[in-house]
Amino acid sequence: MTSQATTPRTDRLVYDLAEGSAEMKPLLGGKGAGVAEMIRIGVPVPDGFTVTTQACVAAMEAGGTWPEGLWEEILEHLDAFERRTGRRLGAAERPLLVSVRSGAVVSMPGMMDTILNLGISDDSVAGLAEESGNPRFAWDCYRRFLQMYGEVVEGVPAHAFADEIAALKGRRGVREDTGLTVDDLRELVTTFRAVARHHTGEELPTDPREQLRRAVQAVFASWDTPRAGVYRRAHDIPDDLGTAVNVMQMVFGNRGEGSATGVCFTRNPSTGAKELYGEFLVNAQGEDVVAGIRTPRPLDEMERVLPDAYRELLDTMQRLEQHYGDMQDIEFTVDDGTLYLLQTRTGKRTAAAALKVARDLVAEGVIDREAALRRIEPAQLDQLLHPGLDPEHGQEPLTRGLNASPGAGVGALVFDADTAAARGEAGEAVVLVRWETTPDDIHGVIAAQGVLTAHGGMTSHAAVVARGMGKPCVAGAGDLRIDAEARTFTVGDTVLSEDDTVTIDGSNGEVYAGALALVPPQITDDFREVLSWADDVRRLGVRANADTGADAAKALELGAEGIGLCRTEHMFMAADRLPVVQAMILAESPDERATALERLLPMQQADFEEIFAAMSGLPVTIRLIDPPLHEFLPDLVEQSVLVQRLEDAGTAGHSAGQELDDARALLAHVKRLSETNPMLGTRGVRLALLYPEIAQMQVRAVARAARAVRARGLDPRVEIMVPLVGFAEELRRMRDVVEETWSDEMAQEVPDGLPYAVGTMIELPRAALVADRIAEHADFFSFGTNDLTQTAVGISRDDAEGSFLQAYLDGGVVPANPFASIDRDGVGELVRIGVRKGRDTTPGLKTGVCGEHGGDPASIALFHEIGLDYVSCSPYRVPIARLAAARAVLDDAERSQRRP
Repeated sequence: MTSQATTPRTDRLVYDLAEGSAEMKPLLGGKGAGVAEMIRIGVPVPDGFTVTTQACVAAMEAGGTWPEGLWEEILEHLDAFERRTGRRLGAAERPLLVSVRSGAVVSMPGMMDTILNLGISDDSVAGLAEESGNPRFAWDCYRRFLQMYGEVVEGVPAHAFADEIAALKGRRGVREDTGLTVDDLRELVTTFRAVARHHTGEELPTDPREQLRRAVQAVFASWDTPRAGVYRRAHDIPDDLGTAVNVMQMVFGNRGEGSATGVCFTRNPSTGAKELYGEFLVNAQGEDVVAGIRTPRPLDEMERVLPDAYRELLDTMQRLEQHYGDMQDIEFTVDDGTLYLLQTRTGKRTAAAALKVARDLVAEGVIDREAALRRIEPAQLDQLLHPGLDPEHGQEPLTRGLNASPGAGVGALVFDADTAAARGEAGEAVVLVRWETTPDDIHGVIAAQGVLTAHGGMTSHAAVVARGMGKPCVAGAGDLRIDAEARTFTVGDTVLSEDDTVTIDGSNGEVYAGALALVPPQITDDFREVLSWADDVRRLGVRANADTGADAAKALELGAEGIGLCRTEHMFMAADRLPVVQAMILAESPDERATALERLLPMQQADFEEIFAAMSGLPVTIRLIDPPLHEFLPDLVEQSVLVQRLEDAGTAGHSAGQELDDARALLAHVKRLSETNPMLGTRGVRLALLYPEIAQMQVRAVARAARAVRARGLDPRVEIMVPLVGFAEELRRMRDVVEETWSDEMAQEVPDGLPYAVGTMIELPRAALVADRIAEHADFFSFGTNDLTQTAVGISRDDAEGSFLQAYLDGGVVPANPFASIDRDGVGELVRIGVRKGRDTTPGLKTGVCGEHGGDPASIALFHEIGLDYVSCSPYRVPIARLAAARAVLDDAERSQRRP
């Protein structure tokens, strides 16, 4: 029970639908604002009212206690609602039946399922039957209400009702719910009440107003369910938005053959094509289409069975798209030939569709380019870089379903969301197979490579969620016979079990046994065109982190304007180089070390030549060696075990000899170089100052590579970066080393020299705080926000992400993973201080970011605000950064317009 009247109320908490508009979305939620806007422009919509998001937030903040006077305000609007319709909730004659839906500000599949037909009871079912002249329709509404209300509000397991329906259909010999007679439905009503009593220990409430009160409370509570939290975290939706509650008069798609329900999009949400897209069911109610209860029919068939409603629907779809200037996702009902719209919202779409829709709407003159850029979420572009199947693979599919969400996925079969989540988060590739997904499966969908369902259509839950996440989905593969208990599925004579590998192709709906080879994605004209608009708008430069010529070439293909981080130590790890590096580390004299370094120099030079050639005319920032030397040697424990094993062999009479001596010597070196906390030990500039010959070798390799590339007529732009500087004197001394080495190299063959820059990576709080002094010796700053986060927040990334950090996220201690999206108030402030103080000393100092935050849209918005010159990220995040940088400019302009 929900107690009343302790939370002070500060504003109206309930609005009639006719009182709202699209601009009131933060207060009325997406659904309520959309319905209100449709009423405002004259689209046929059922009557009703909305309980605001503020009411939900207040109730949740008070531990479920409603704001003072909320229930009384709901009853006032209900009374007015009844007067407008000439009906009364639950009355024996002319009963008013309503739907209760959640409506978050941002559409969330994890929210509460809809309750339909609230207000029907033993008293009102007869009145509804008499008024409609259709007793079967009335009793169908009654059993649906008990099923939805019992599950959603009172917590009765969904299968308890579904099992009873399946058993009754089996006894009657019918396949569809529509095959049940009025007597069958009366029997189900009695059965459902008994099922609810068995699971809850009490009778379901019969007072419709009490049912309404409990339903509103259930919507509020659904905001804090685990599945809603999972979805919000996956999509960076704030936890403090709350959800509205929409109470609307029922219109009935299950009244008979002249009635229907359906879902449609104004454009194809998978491809973006301007074509008819949607599904409907005759003689059905709302959730039947999306829940996979029956297989829906393509929307174009509606023209034959309900021609007048079909034509009106097409006109309304076009009208709504023009009004909103974007693709719409619409729910509709035809009640005895009359069309009603229940919802319109911006349609979820794949990244490819988002780009095409944006480009086409600009070409059609509906919106301008800036508006088009606002319609595309930067993170969504990652979907375009997902692989697909080679069209020439030549394999026969095991089965086919609907191509519900494009892309291809390969993984081991799993049959429940919990298993998918656990194994996916552990790094395994899995494909989630379900009869049909529900909102409770959201965590499994997130972790899977793709989703395969036996039931449901193009607008089913699985299809919508997968498209929104960029996951491939094949829906409605009707040949699948799933045995959830045995964890198998069967197609014809083929039986596949959990852990068997499958490949799904969401682009054409095909399913294959085994793993098929994937091919890289293709960058489309829509991609290039829209990203060029972003380049025209953004101020931030976008570079890439790349350590090889191949990575540099890929970065350039994806629009990078240079290399912001080349990690030279990665070049040491190749199998043919590691022994040379180890020989350098283990050298007993300077001459031995110099010999090893001379062997490494041409190897590094060759790598730098590839990168400079790929990035001719663009800056390449090369970081000198960063990690401590012991990382290039065997693990301390492993080497200790090896020595022990060899010693044991010698004790047993076997000759260990020279091998044991070498193993002991290596162990001694590993022990000498190993540190208790190597992240804060002898690495970066500290290592270079202790062993300047290593840095000298790297600078010589860079200089010789630049010289060689320029001799080929290309234009190398060299930037040398010194890592982990915390004291100005460190950088001063290292700059001397770099300049002396560079001058020596250039003096040999290039009389006029070759321009280069020397800068540092700011990755320690002290460096940010004394940036004015460090800037005296720097041509540029690049903020290494990965290590800056670790050192500023005092969190080890590897340890935190495997232990307490997830609990912090789940419990709301931190709003986001600080290694994924920058800690704005802490680490972000250090970046701001570093930029300001650095430019106080050196006006126009070039500044950038080279941590992975450089590819995170929220972080990019902050870097734009601070005034950095560029961000650098992994090659495949370059398109995301380009669009996010443009969005930062547009958001700035929008905020400026709103300021008084």
